[in-house]
Amino acid sequence: MIPRLAILGVGLIGGSLARALKRAQRVGEIVGCGRNEDQLRKAVELGVIDRYTTDPAEAVRGADVVVLGTPVSAMRAVLAAIRDHLAPQAVLTDVGSAKGCVVEDARAVFGGLPERFVPGHPIAGTEKSGVEASFAELFEHRRVILTPHVENAAPAVDLVRTMWLATGAQVVEMGIRHHDEVLAATSHLPHVLAYTVVDTLAAMDDRAEIFRYAAGGFRDFTRISASDPAMWRDICLANRECLVAVIDEYVGNLQRLRAALAAGDEPTVYETFRRAKHARDNFYRE
Repeated sequence: MIPRLAILGVGLIGGSLARALKRAQRVGEIVGCGRNEDQLRKAVELGVIDRYTTDPAEAVRGADVVVLGTPVSAMRAVLAAIRDHLAPQAVLTDVGSAKGCVVEDARAVFGGLPERFVPGHPIAGTEKSGVEASFAELFEHRRVILTPHVENAAPAVDLVRTMWLATGAQVVEMGIRHHDEVLAATSHLPHVLAYTVVDTLAAMDDRAEIFRYAAGGFRDFTRISASDPAMWRDICLANRECLVAVIDEYVGNLQRLRAALAAGDEPTVYETFRRAKHARDNFYRE
């Protein structure tokens, strides 16, 4: 049971976490915080949070757990705003899609990594955003990655793990650098590709006809390009070192496939597609 939970950033992820913990009856009071007061009022009306404030320092006072759902680009400023107002027993965690930058922000603000700061990342979401898009089932059977550091107090890690388990999630642990490399390949690269494909087609002279005849495969592949562009700009820039490396690898493979297509090299084209189908069928399960 978390007597008082503060969520800074009550959007899709923060709102869904609040709903899930309320459904599981594992939380007492939930205090929401953000810059958009209309959204915060909506969160109260929907029963997602119990009260709100636009002041991060006020939001974390007396909180037992503080969840940072703010954009990664705003993390350092938020950490600086709450640093001197956290309760001694407060456990601090985040939901950022890049972990290296968040850990460095925490180190810079606190002068080291607090033992009760447990970096985390739920691998869940939709192309929609905002508290109205939140729902309690978002994390069910989804993975949540925790990236504990050597200074962590074990009870703090256990509390964050238990919180996420209460939402129906599967909790795993991973190194900070490894997390960023894996997510660059499995999440950040697909978003870059989807945005780039749609942007490329939208710039063509006959774009109206192209989109008119787009079939289900196009809609499935490009669905994530409907995600918040500002949020994904921040994520991609925050993890740019790992992302650029995996983009380079992808571009190399794409150039080899292009050369095979231009040369009419049927075996190479088929083998590329066959390997991809085999990997998709055997290594990914819905």
